[in-house]
Amino acid sequence: MDEKQYLSKEKYKELSGELESLRTEKRKEVAEKLEFAKSLGDLSENAEYQEARDDQAKVEDRIMNLEAILKTAEIVSYKSGDTVEVGSTVVVKKKGSKEKQTFSIVGSEEVDMASGKISNKSPLGIAFLGKTKNDDVVCNTPKGDILYTIVSIK
Repeated sequence: MDEKQYLSKEKYKELSGELESLRTEKRKEVAEKLEFAKSLGDLSENAEYQEARDDQAKVEDRIMNLEAILKTAEIVSYKSGDTVEVGSTVVVKKKGSKEKQTFSIVGSEEVDMASGKISNKSPLGIAFLGKTKNDDVVCNTPKGDILYTIVSIK
């Protein structure tokens, strides 16, 4: 995972806090569970021990992922401009529809479809990047191509 991870300042702080919590509190908690499970005896048939080992693996995996994300993170500020880029908010109109849709182009760690935050790596995000106001954008979907017109870039 050596490619850039685009994050807002808030998301960077959130992930940094989660990493610190995992390194200090969660690791200690899992170690205590492991010690307790070991004290119960035979490890080969010890469900608590197996569960604690699974928890330990999950914690260590998340720590490695967070370290990689934060190491390659690029902080983006949300800005308006003439061209769609990570951090832009795009107002679009789908061909054949009168309603406008608003999307914010964010890094993959901040995706939230319910609030209109789409990844710069999603098909829609990729289609919008580099485009300008009034450009027509074709997005390939499983149901076929969808044509959008960029109304504005905020």
